[in-house]
Amino acid sequence: MASLPTKIISHKQRVCALYKEALRHLQSWHPERDVFRYHAVLLRHRLDQTMQETDLRVCKKMLLDGEAELWEKQHPVRIRFGESVGGAAYDRTLYYPDWLLDTWHPYEKAAYPEYFARREIRKQEFVERWEKKYGEKAQVDNNLEVWYREGEKG
Repeated sequence: MASLPTKIISHKQRVCALYKEALRHLQSWHPERDVFRYHAVLLRHRLDQTMQETDLRVCKKMLLDGEAELWEKQHPVRIRFGESVGGAAYDRTLYYPDWLLDTWHPYEKAAYPEYFARREIRKQEFVERWEKKYGEKAQVDNNLEVWYREGEKG
């Protein structure tokens, strides 16, 4: 997925992201836990060997080589968590708007009397806050009508 960078990412953050992505690809290649752990230990050993380098040019070259190696050895169908972007259950949570509860039949509302009593209080508080901030409904409607008529003139 192509995107524009929105912030500066440090070298350390790029190395950590590379390591984490490499672990996920290893997990895709080796679903058995013991085999995966063996390869993860080998990967961590490779990372620990490169941590001793102090020359930033060499570190940058190693990072680019590591990213290229990951690109070559990536799994074609990487493991993704269900709720994560690209996962099977991503963005499947249904959103029910609040006004939908107003369409319930009184018999349905009677099953939850305490909830709907509290909800009516909250709705009344919301209306009072709104009127305090924006004024009465009729006043707002008149202002919109005046604004609309002024827009027709222009």
